[in-house]
Amino acid sequence: MAAPGDRPYLLDVSRLIWRRWAGRLPTGIDRVCLAYLQHYRSQAQAVVQRGGLHRILDVATSERLFDLLAEPGASFRSAFSRAVAGSWTGLLREGAGRGRLYLNVGHTGLDDPKLREWIARSAVRPIFLIHDLIPITNPEFCRDGERDRHQARINTVLDTAAGVIGNSEATIRDLRAYADARGKPNPRAIAAQLGIDNNGGAAPRILPFTDRPYFVVLGTIEARKNHLLLLQIWSRLVRDWGTAAPRLLIIGQRGWECEQVLDVLDRSELLTDSVVELGRCSDGEVATYLHGARALLFPSLAEGYGLPLVEALMGGTPVIASDLPVFGEIAGAIPDYIDPLDGYRWLQAIRSYAGDGPDRSAQLARLQAFSAPTWSGHFRIVDDWLSTV
Repeated sequence: MAAPGDRPYLLDVSRLIWRRWAGRLPTGIDRVCLAYLQHYRSQAQAVVQRGGLHRILDVATSERLFDLLAEPGASFRSAFSRAVAGSWTGLLREGAGRGRLYLNVGHTGLDDPKLREWIARSAVRPIFLIHDLIPITNPEFCRDGERDRHQARINTVLDTAAGVIGNSEATIRDLRAYADARGKPNPRAIAAQLGIDNNGGAAPRILPFTDRPYFVVLGTIEARKNHLLLLQIWSRLVRDWGTAAPRLLIIGQRGWECEQVLDVLDRSELLTDSVVELGRCSDGEVATYLHGARALLFPSLAEGYGLPLVEALMGGTPVIASDLPVFGEIAGAIPDYIDPLDGYRWLQAIRSYAGDGPDRSAQLARLQAFSAPTWSGHFRIVDDWLSTV
């Protein structure tokens, strides 16, 4: 049972630790984990899992670790070792987590049977945030074996959760459909749209590659993001317009199942001057590039949410996006939606937006009505709901 001075929530920060340890840039899921850290840190103790071990850190050690994770820094490994030195063993008192809400918002360890064992042994009450079911609904876009791993994650959620938070109604619908198809329980669930950091930081006044009109595609380079469609369109634009073709800025790290895209990026001489890959951009640079773009292009074949869409619209940049239900849930009728397989319509829209045609002007007018989801709104929903779990 929780001791006097213990806090009501147990926040799993394992993903944040090990990605910082590896020097990885934050993904969308990492940003969600950081938002939960900032919101719940004063009410939570840290949970760390590694190699099948699970530790609940005491309040003082949790505070040091939260401080470290909340601030970027180059010397994370040594700082982490100092933050938890002498506090790593013996912290999981028998029953220390009993009855407390365990928040796991990064899919961390959900495919590890030892997490299930720890949940049962410690008697915590798990709350999971589910980001998507894409490896199950669209395994063709994911790495080999990812479908089985994600099924194990979702099975853990359905079998153990005291409650589930979805980043969208679309994700909750997918989760319920999966549970119903397999005869599994449907835990209590709520949808709460994700907010935006709004902490872009300083950016240079003049960025390169903006000497002519340009478009942005933002996100990890992977098959479901449909970069190949855009590269085919840009090949056509360059052939038709030559050096007058707009630029395409591809902002994001290289991912998986995207060999054709990488071959084009690495080998195409035709696109050398018109397609720019920016693998590492600061938040401020991303915000500045988005602000100056003719549009954000978002031709994904599957998404659980769509943070780049929100970031663009919030900054006043039009969006041309796939006609996915989740995008309509987030942005209503503001973007221009196109079937992600309809290359001709994408080409026509990009040609129109490259100039000052009526399509872009019409969306700029619609943009005035956009109300961006916020983290404060997200946590109002989640806090109220958690109080009933």
